[in-house]
Amino acid sequence: MTIIKQMLSNYEINNLEDKKNALKEVVQEVALSGLARTNFFNHAVFCGGTALRMFYGLDRFSEDLDFSLVTPNEQFDLSDYFSYIENEANSLGLNFKVEEKVKEIDSNIKSAFLKGGTKEQIITFYENEDNLKNINPRELIKIKFEIDVNPPDYASFENKFRLLPYPYQVKLYDMPSLFAGKIHAVLCRGWKSRVKGRDLYDYVFYLSKNAKVNLKHLKARMVQTGHFDEKEELTIDKLKDMLNKKFTSIDYINAKEDVVAFIKDKRKLDLWSKEFFTDITSNLKCNHEKT
Repeated sequence: MTIIKQMLSNYEINNLEDKKNALKEVVQEVALSGLARTNFFNHAVFCGGTALRMFYGLDRFSEDLDFSLVTPNEQFDLSDYFSYIENEANSLGLNFKVEEKVKEIDSNIKSAFLKGGTKEQIITFYENEDNLKNINPRELIKIKFEIDVNPPDYASFENKFRLLPYPYQVKLYDMPSLFAGKIHAVLCRGWKSRVKGRDLYDYVFYLSKNAKVNLKHLKARMVQTGHFDEKEELTIDKLKDMLNKKFTSIDYINAKEDVVAFIKDKRKLDLWSKEFFTDITSNLKCNHEKT
């Protein structure tokens, strides 16, 4: 059994879509292991929903690989690492290429896509697939990865390990700093003028783990994006008020529609309402009482 097939065997597969998602997650791990062979994690840290899933057990599919530099560097060149990711994938039987996403507007976020033919990967790793005719020959498995080259201050990091496709080490945001990034997304993310349901789902997950929020890092994020006055003090009570105000304006039907394709147990969304989110927010704690 190849390493990729061994990794895929850990997934519960019921249909073609499950196979595609399993492949996407395995490719994410292969890309991460390829980066770990380089000096990438001397300069950058893993963050976002996929980091939360891989290292803290978030039970939803996450599409992207998100990174942040440890210290700002607008000259950081993500393309320096493309060949390492491609070589890692190809050495394990995955035929993938990395392409940089060229943005028309200057941004702190640099992006690229790891792409491979869906049908080719399905044939390679699932010999008994009966639905190949339902896969468009031009369909691609695409993994977006992004890096923030001008990160806000006060994040904290930790090192964690993975065993497959081989043992490797990753530097990532600790749980309070990850939580700060998620709360910033809940409060400030501009997404078609409505909240992203995946942000709310992750918010519930953090609270279920009794996670504390890195308040100083959250304030730095909000100041950087123009959502908070640097001279103003951010306390946990003020943060709760801001969240509760946000929860009164959310269209929860639309929020559920955003996340439902990424989870298996749809019942977890049944209680979503202003009252639910306001009540659980009373349990929110931080590792710094004020900033």
